[in-house]
Amino acid sequence: MAVSSFQSLPGFRDFLPRDFAVRQYLQETWRATARRHGFVEYETPLIEDTGLYLKKSGGELSTQLFRFTDQGGRDITLRPEVTASLARLAADHQRDFPKPLKWFEIGQCFRFEKPQKGRGREFFQFNVDILGESAAQADAELLAVAIDTMRAFGFEKDDYQVRVSDRQAWADFAAKRGLDSEQLAAFLQIVDKLERERPEVLTEKLAALGIALEEVKEFIANPENASEAYRTLLADLTARGWGEFVRWDLSIVRGLAYYTGLVFEVFDARASMRAVAGGGRYDTLVSTISDGKIDLPATGFAMGDYVIRNLIEETPHALMQMEVWLQRNQAGCDVYVVIDQEEKRADALRLVTDLRTAGVSVDFPLMPMKYNKQLQRAEQAGARFALIVGQEDEQRKLKILASRSDVMLSAEGIVEEIIQRLHRPDGPLLA
Repeated sequence: MAVSSFQSLPGFRDFLPRDFAVRQYLQETWRATARRHGFVEYETPLIEDTGLYLKKSGGELSTQLFRFTDQGGRDITLRPEVTASLARLAADHQRDFPKPLKWFEIGQCFRFEKPQKGRGREFFQFNVDILGESAAQADAELLAVAIDTMRAFGFEKDDYQVRVSDRQAWADFAAKRGLDSEQLAAFLQIVDKLERERPEVLTEKLAALGIALEEVKEFIANPENASEAYRTLLADLTARGWGEFVRWDLSIVRGLAYYTGLVFEVFDARASMRAVAGGGRYDTLVSTISDGKIDLPATGFAMGDYVIRNLIEETPHALMQMEVWLQRNQAGCDVYVVIDQEEKRADALRLVTDLRTAGVSVDFPLMPMKYNKQLQRAEQAGARFALIVGQEDEQRKLKILASRSDVMLSAEGIVEEIIQRLHRPDGPLLA
């Protein structure tokens, strides 16, 4: 129950130490996976000119902007996604880099939408993009990153599914039925909601475009409608040993208007929550952002922290892997210095400083405290060792908290000895 008269705004989060550690786990896993695949990191501002998002985003995004007028009279927006910012950045600087650009970014985004499971008004997002390559092999490389990310989080093949589609297939479908570009955008918005809206609503919306719901369903069900780009992608992933992770599904179209070709989404196996990740090809966005000055094909995907955390917490083996990481990385310190005799505090402070200078994480009681209370604090801090500073002048007792065992160390060279024990592969159980 809140005690303060102020509370965080709806859809925004406080990150208590465990939540912050989980966030670090997600981000470190994302970063390590992207780097394994040869991607380099970049960053763009949290605030952009609102026009950047109105130019070619489409769908619901324009109604979900955190939009303001700043003191200079500029129309600005907290970024709702990163792709438009990346397109701006690439248009301005692409000439300085060899192609293709393989870039990734981990940062915060904001959308004014209804907070619910898997969705908030602020979220952290992992964005991975390849710019300057139009071949489907670039899309396969992105899907490889997405699949490898799921594997890095401890998910097994049966825990999730990757569904791939091609907007061009739907563009051809619409063209054969006489739809113009504006009608195509409306049609794709309807297809994007096939699994979420009632059949009677879908029937009415499609009828307004002269299309029957049944012919849409038949088009989706026909495997012969798989595009050549998808066949290339599938062959590439099969060569990597990962072809079985993906399947063709034309019901996936993605909500943003700038997608132009192959698109995909990653779902949990039961499809019990919104997409874990999603993305696709956006070959015309850089040209649109640069008013036609730069033509740079591109493809990318994003994964948000809300849904991937929910899926981890609902998948026992993935959760266990995260818990092991948290135990190793969430500790407040490696060593807790216990001051058994208060008159030895000066000795303890020198030892604390020596250990910290050597790179060891150390904590200690700031004020006099009973011996047993200090040991309790050491365990609460997640320390591996409790180093007892008392009457001994030539030796110090080191308590190995995991095994409840003790070992006496020579006061001379104690810092080096503790460092060695912290880095032993067998962990702190060695006496």
